[in-house]
Amino acid sequence: MNDFDLGQLRALSATVSEGTLEAAAGVLHVTPSAVSQRLKALESAAGRVLLVRTKPVHLTPSGEIVLRLARQMEVIVADATAELEGEQRSGGRIVVPLAFNADSVATWALPALAALGDEFAFDLRREDQQNTTALLRDGTVMAAVTVDSQPVPGCTSIRLGSMRYRPMASPAYARRWFPGGISPGILAKAPVVAFDRDDDLQRTYLRRKTRSRAEPPVHYVPSSVDFINAVALGLGWGMLPELQVRSLDAGSQLIDLDPDGSIDVRLYWQQWLLRSPSLDRVATAVVDAAREQLLQEPSGRSRVPRSRESQRHGADGGKG
Repeated sequence: MNDFDLGQLRALSATVSEGTLEAAAGVLHVTPSAVSQRLKALESAAGRVLLVRTKPVHLTPSGEIVLRLARQMEVIVADATAELEGEQRSGGRIVVPLAFNADSVATWALPALAALGDEFAFDLRREDQQNTTALLRDGTVMAAVTVDSQPVPGCTSIRLGSMRYRPMASPAYARRWFPGGISPGILAKAPVVAFDRDDDLQRTYLRRKTRSRAEPPVHYVPSSVDFINAVALGLGWGMLPELQVRSLDAGSQLIDLDPDGSIDVRLYWQQWLLRSPSLDRVATAVVDAAREQLLQEPSGRSRVPRSRESQRHGADGGKG
């Protein structure tokens, strides 16, 4: 295998990020033909096909490996440039692609990143916690929040804490459906709000309380903010992040249906095993913010249900 060329690696990274050769050419300020030639040369150096040239492009398994190298090289070069120029980056801010679940973005994650907004350009991917590990493997992101404590190959894993979800509803909804409190019979038919069809937090709570696979009517609302608003408007009850309820005005419009019915979802921060001052700074900000905002439980048995987006991925977690 020949040595990889930095320009060719940048062409691969830009093409994957932008989705097409034409869009990558605009970012790199070259022609689409030049991008195509660089990709062909990179594939020749690798000795295998790296990209399926659909719209958007798709990586082959070999392409995932080389993309990870390309992204790591971008960080190393950017760090070295910053150090040589006394933190004056001639090429602009360092781009840091990260993956978060929606509830983390809606609560504790964005304030942590905002403090670094003058130094970095963040490319956030909203994915379920289990799917974020796939993004780490293929090099799409440098770091991610996940429910998996086992590090992805080439990554480190740091425990952040747990997000607590509570079964909540509007006062009017509670008076209508649960005037005498929670009961298995009423839970089996009371309307529910779910993030999407893979959201298993509500089903986990129902199984615990009814000891059966109850199938009540379900409203699907695939947005963290709209999800909590739907519950506050009385569409149904739902498992809401305690952090989010406290931070929104909707908190005064909601009641806890079952103070003993909370579900905790344990989160981890995984990032590339790469000595990078930039990535280390981002990690420190994220880990510090998480440990300040999330529950810090003693070691022991995890109370982690199947996630709102991860059932199809076969893992546990919280709303995506």
